Amino acid sequence: MLKPFLISSAVILLAIASTSTAGRPPQESAPAPAAPASTNPVKPTPASQGKAKDLYSRDCALCHGDTGNGKTDIATSMQVKLDDWSDPKTLEAKSDQQLFDAIRKGKGDKMPAEDVGRAKNDEVWNLIIYIRGLPKATPAAPAPAPEPAPAPTQPTN
Repeated sequence: MLKPFLISSAVILLAIASTSTAGRPPQESAPAPAAPASTNPVKPTPASQGKAKDLYSRDCALCHGDTGNGKTDIATSMQVKLDDWSDPKTLEAKSDQQLFDAIRKGKGDKMPAEDVGRAKNDEVWNLIIYIRGLPKATPAAPAPAPEPAPAPTQPTN
């Protein structure tokens, strides 16, 4: 007696559920988040580059160095070889999107992701402009001075 009652109850509930959604238009799904731009979408300003410099100093310089050369005690202790961003050739092969993805998502277990709570997308894009400007901001190392010629020796008699 209980079994037919449960089956008929299930059929009735199923019928009610199907009729209540039949006349309703389908719900629209939430819009997909905007895909990041493939090229840098921001135009730098002195203020935005000042913020980018602060962000770099706060979150990047510890490992990448103030000049971006990647030669820091932390990088050495972690046994990682970082790109030398003070050399203009280093970043030529990397697109802004590749840099954005590396900053936003991190790289492996050695480089943490830059959380959206710490830096908005526009700030990361400005950071990329700042990083690309590091070679211009880093003075070239002076050429080594030529060694003086040895003093002529006096013959002894």
